Amino acid sequence: MAALITGATSGIGCHMAKKLSHMGFDTILVGRNKKMLDIMSEELGSGTKTIQADLSKPEECFELYESLKNEKIEVLINNAGFGDFSYFDEGSIEKQLSMIDLNIKAVHILMKLFLGDFIDKGYGYILNVASLAAFLPGPKMAVYYGTKAYVYRLTMAVREELRRRGSKVYCGVLCPGPVATNFNKRAGVSFAKRGIDPEYCAEYAIEKMFEEKPVIIPGTFEKLLPLLTHLSTDALQTFFCWEFQKQKEKTPNK
Repeated sequence: MAALITGATSGIGCHMAKKLSHMGFDTILVGRNKKMLDIMSEELGSGTKTIQADLSKPEECFELYESLKNEKIEVLINNAGFGDFSYFDEGSIEKQLSMIDLNIKAVHILMKLFLGDFIDKGYGYILNVASLAAFLPGPKMAVYYGTKAYVYRLTMAVREELRRRGSKVYCGVLCPGPVATNFNKRAGVSFAKRGIDPEYCAEYAIEKMFEEKPVIIPGTFEKLLPLLTHLSTDALQTFFCWEFQKQKEKTPNK
């Protein structure tokens, strides 16, 4: 049995790969950084396969599937993604479109292609990595928040389709709050409160995935956010999210 993890060279994806490897899965790690892929391969040892790919390019998503469709993949984790902090009109359109390609298109393509195989086999696990951002509007990170809302809603809709047809295939979504990874540096933000440990986040996510929990949210306070959004208006959510985003600018990067 094998597990395919995208964005596997750092942060949550890296620790998910380690957890699954320790559980006895062969791991297929996908990322752009060949040096880090080589380090991960050496650390995890035999049973690990690495593939260098830029999944922001749809054609490389299709190529990845074609190269793996005959492998005995039981778990797909769509983890690759990135964010950016800027006013919508001031941000680079090239970066915004690349974000949409990676955060949405890559998830959509890989999920659709592997889901068909899982349905045919009658089993399999698909975990899409979204964010607590999926539940909120996100001024100054509008595109990122929008992409994660897509991932969340897509996952929930497909999960219901599977349930209605009596499928045994699992489809769930991980929605963490801030995590102490390189994401913040790449996005150009810093949080007043340190994010949760990525190893804890990854192990919690894998544990809950195999328990077939539909929405996985690490952290006690973080679990309250979806409930609070149901009790407030869009305007109020946007106001508080704006105030929260301002804190990211005030906190010096460390």
